[in-house]
Amino acid sequence: MRRFPDGFTWGVATSAFQIEGAALSDGKGPSIWDAFCTIPGRVENGDRPDTAADHYAHYKEDVAIISELGFTAYRFSIAWSRLLPEGKGAVNEAGIRFYSNLIDELLAAGIEPWVTLYHWDLPLALQLGHDGWLNPRMADYYLEYADLCFRHFGDRVKNWITFNEPWVTGILGHGQGVFAPGRVSNSEPYIAGHNQLLAHARVVERYRTKYGRQGGRIGITNNCDWREPLSDSQEDRDAAERALQFFLGWFADPIWLGDYPEVMVQRLGERLPAFTPEEKALLKGSADFLGLNHYTTMYAAQAHGPVMSGSVFGNGGLSEDQDVQLSVSPDWKLTTLKWAVAPWGCGKLLHWIAARYGNPPIYITENGATFPEEHRDGKIEDPERTAFFQAYLSECRQAVAEGVNLRGYFAWCLLDTFEWTWGYNQKFGLVHVDFETRKRTPKASAWWFKKAIAANSADVDPESAID
Repeated sequence: MRRFPDGFTWGVATSAFQIEGAALSDGKGPSIWDAFCTIPGRVENGDRPDTAADHYAHYKEDVAIISELGFTAYRFSIAWSRLLPEGKGAVNEAGIRFYSNLIDELLAAGIEPWVTLYHWDLPLALQLGHDGWLNPRMADYYLEYADLCFRHFGDRVKNWITFNEPWVTGILGHGQGVFAPGRVSNSEPYIAGHNQLLAHARVVERYRTKYGRQGGRIGITNNCDWREPLSDSQEDRDAAERALQFFLGWFADPIWLGDYPEVMVQRLGERLPAFTPEEKALLKGSADFLGLNHYTTMYAAQAHGPVMSGSVFGNGGLSEDQDVQLSVSPDWKLTTLKWAVAPWGCGKLLHWIAARYGNPPIYITENGATFPEEHRDGKIEDPERTAFFQAYLSECRQAVAEGVNLRGYFAWCLLDTFEWTWGYNQKFGLVHVDFETRKRTPKASAWWFKKAIAANSADVDPESAID
């Protein structure tokens, strides 16, 4: 049995907006996603996140489940508007108490808290009154919020993530308009991305200079899928590399190399904001680890002719900016979201990151899949999900054996959630949630994880989860 190194982090993840519920309870203010979900047609079936899994009321039960399954770490996000209802100014003490109690509950159970400061749910007041991430001043408000979190929770939280997938805020939120705040533009994604990067750098500087005595680490989480050249031709290899740089390089290069990828600078021209020398210096080195959310793989080829403008499908950016045509093999298994299952792509991406950025500490902060489930005799069988996790973790273990500095893995997701524009239709959870009663039932994949964690290995038979 091939084991992971001692101290490997076995974690599970969630986000506040997707599981907490209590959308406007105990003084919480609305976020851009609370508003976005009220627009007809934006969310499947008109689903609403007002209660979701009601983690706000059930957090003790959820921590007990994490502990029972053997996970050593829990990644969750803080809802900015639960602490600062207007995004700045007056503090909501009930919000402070909730997260403080959650952190204490985790530590009492021997579970390491990993806190994401921003997972897309910008306080609505900052969007309406200050144009959200299009306004450079947003970094000031974000710094105020982050400082509040460090001050109240940093004595116990030693792992911080500034942003979850700023690519999503940029492309899906400001480019294609399918996520909050629902804007469509070919320039705003790069402005929103730029301002998030600068906000990240300032928060890291604040944490290191003012709160360094707390002895924690701080990084950022980016999403990236692998891009495999469709053929051995040089133009397809170039297209795949270009797609990766527009996807992950957009946000990782400034932090690890000091500036945007040259291919982005050349292709975007004035639409890509430039960093000052001082900003480059502030950004470079502003992460103690690289967080990676990875789900799927696609073929990449040089586009000959127009690429569909605004295409959401699998894209690492605006299609017309890359001249990349994406596809999947008809032989690849697909999830219910039509995402290809290609675990070998995870291994290749880890090696690409190690080579490009000097083999930094890497944590896979999300990886998971949606598959059909069978409810039988009070048990929930999800063999395809279990096989997915086993295959992707096996690739991770192989990458570690080959020298990649992968330190940990967080499964997405602890619970069935409000899955953004898919509402409650798509289930990523290791734990089933009955959204009428809020009853939690671990699935077979959850019990597989318990065995894998105990063995510190992915070499646990997926069939053993069904017993």
